[in-house]
Amino acid sequence: MRFGADVERRAKLDPQIPHAFFVEDELSTKVATIILTGRECPFRCVMCDLWQHTLPGPTPRGAIVAQIDHALARLPRARWIKLYNAGSFFDRSALPIADYGAIAERVFPFERTIVESHPKLIGADTLQFRDLLGGRKLEVAMGLETVNPDILPHLGKGADLYDFERAARALIRGGVAMRAFVLIQPPFETPEHAAVWAARSAEFAFDQGAETVVLIPTRGGTAAMKQLEESGNFSPPAPATIEESFERAVDLNRGRVLLDTWGLGVRLGERSETRR
Repeated sequence: MRFGADVERRAKLDPQIPHAFFVEDELSTKVATIILTGRECPFRCVMCDLWQHTLPGPTPRGAIVAQIDHALARLPRARWIKLYNAGSFFDRSALPIADYGAIAERVFPFERTIVESHPKLIGADTLQFRDLLGGRKLEVAMGLETVNPDILPHLGKGADLYDFERAARALIRGGVAMRAFVLIQPPFETPEHAAVWAARSAEFAFDQGAETVVLIPTRGGTAAMKQLEESGNFSPPAPATIEESFERAVDLNRGRVLLDTWGLGVRLGERSETRR
C-alpha cells in the first residue's frame, strides 16, 4: 500500500553505495551487516517501511558488488556476513543473477552468509547461489510475520503459511539454514493478544526448521500505518508487550531468539538485533 505522501519520502540513493553497514553481535559471533541499496520489493506489505530506502527501478548490474566492496573496505573483521536489501535477495530485478558469482567471491572469507527473501522466491536461484559459496553456509531469512489466521491475510504479504512451509522445506532439503521474522503486534492485532501470537508464530517457525527467530516490534510512521492507527486498527506495541513477547519466545527453548530494536527509542539508522 502506497500513498502520495509516502512516495515523496523515498530517499534519493546512490546505487553504488549501500544504505548502511555495520558490525553487530549475535551472541558471541561478529556479523558484518550490509543494508544494500536496490529495487523495491514487489510485495507490498502494509506495515513495511523499508521501501523508503530503495531504488524506483531495477538494480543496475554490478551495483550490489560495488556496494559490498564499499562496505567491506570500511568494516572490521567478522565471522559472518549479512546481506539485507529491503526486499528479496532472489528477486532478479533487485539483485541481478549475473552478479551471483562476484558476490560469492566477496563473501567467501566468511563462514556464513545470511540473506533475506520472500518465501515465494525460494527456488533454483537459491540453490545456485548456495553452490557458488563453495561449502560455506548459506542462511536465508524469511518474513513469517504472524500465524494469526485473522491477521495474516490483511497484511498484503502475498504469501500464506503454506508458502512459508513450502519454502522452509526447500531450504532444509537443500542444506540451507533458515531464520524467520515475526512481528510483534502487527496491524489489526489487539494488544492483549499480541505477545501470545508472537510466541505462537515463533513456535511455528521453529517447527518448520528455523534456527533463529527475529522478533520485530511493528513500526508506524508511513502514511498507510498512520491511516490504520487513526482508524483504530494499529497501535505500536508497548514496551511491556515487547518484553513479554521476547520472554515467551525465549521460554520455548527451541532456538535463538533475537529482538530487532530499530526504531525503539534511539534511532541509529541501522537494523540492530539484540538477543538473549
